[in-house]
Amino acid sequence: MINVPLIPLEVLFGNPEKMSPQISPDGSRMAYIAPDEGVLNVWVGTTGQDDYRPVTKDRDRGVRFFLWAHDNRHLLYIQDQGGDENWRVYTVDLNTGDVVDRTPFEGVQARIQAHSKHFPHEVLIGLNKDNPQLHDVWHLDLRTGEFNKRFSNPGFVGLDADHQLQVRAAISIRPDGGQDVLVRETEDAEWRKVISFDPEDALFSRVAGFSGDGRGLFLISSKDANTARLVRFDITNGESVVLAEDPDYDVSNVVFHPDTHEPLWATVVKERVHHMVLDPPVAGDLASLATVQQGDFEIIGRDHSDRTWLAAYTTDDGPVSYYSFDRETKAATFLFDHRTVLRQYTLAKMEPFSFISRDGLAIHGYLSFRPASSAETFQQC
Repeated sequence: MINVPLIPLEVLFGNPEKMSPQISPDGSRMAYIAPDEGVLNVWVGTTGQDDYRPVTKDRDRGVRFFLWAHDNRHLLYIQDQGGDENWRVYTVDLNTGDVVDRTPFEGVQARIQAHSKHFPHEVLIGLNKDNPQLHDVWHLDLRTGEFNKRFSNPGFVGLDADHQLQVRAAISIRPDGGQDVLVRETEDAEWRKVISFDPEDALFSRVAGFSGDGRGLFLISSKDANTARLVRFDITNGESVVLAEDPDYDVSNVVFHPDTHEPLWATVVKERVHHMVLDPPVAGDLASLATVQQGDFEIIGRDHSDRTWLAAYTTDDGPVSYYSFDRETKAATFLFDHRTVLRQYTLAKMEPFSFISRDGLAIHGYLSFRPASSAETFQQC
């Protein structure tokens, strides 16, 4: 028998050393989350150098989510108080160091609704300030600090803005548990229903975004299908085209071009993560990324030029590893692991399996064997 040491709880559940890198829009800086005085905060430094320093000052629950504003100057992050989930939106001015609470309302939940590289100084924020059950949409100008209500929610559970930061798609819940998708041509136009999902499809269907011209709506939809598919729906004539599907597995995510807003690839989680290429020029990039190391990768960041991508590799027997990828040279540069200490321990791999049940359905799952045993031992039992 192999003597495998136990992994301490603090290694498994303690703070990561570093995680969630994000590159600045101009590519000159990078930010990530790491402990500062034992609490997770956002650190920023020069790309490729060792000058990172904390720019947030949380001393309580820690920062878990942040993003770059498209102005290349501000970071945005959310934080609640004592776990009440009444998130507030904060900004960090990297030129001055100022941290500002942009939604200083008690008992109100804020969410970052949308931002666009075409409007680098503007952010849409959802707030349930007037009605705890509904989020209205507010507009924040990062230059002036002006904060005004843009859209009063009449009862929608989901809202989506186009690339001009116009609120133009909404989800309405039906009495039977189904959902209606509504759109409008402009913010002054009337809402109209364009597609409905019955209750059995509503759970796996959602709006994925608008096309660049604003006429197309990309949907993840299981309507009239066994699995969720990527569909382009033309809101002007009602025509729909299936762009990506798998007969057995749902499309779980879509990556879009930052300028044309056309889909580049769709992600399907089979035994492992599988990327379905929709735009041929990115096929070589994905093929190169697949050879960097073992594990399932996803793109978690990119600069405005779309030359530099940040990739996260998730493995079943090690830490999450982060890389910077240069699309022109196809070179990947290791950034860091989220928990380097995990490499000191032996973790079990997950092995996919499937079988046909008595009623003819395929059952899929995973097995994890103790490092001291083997799949061969299991098969002999």
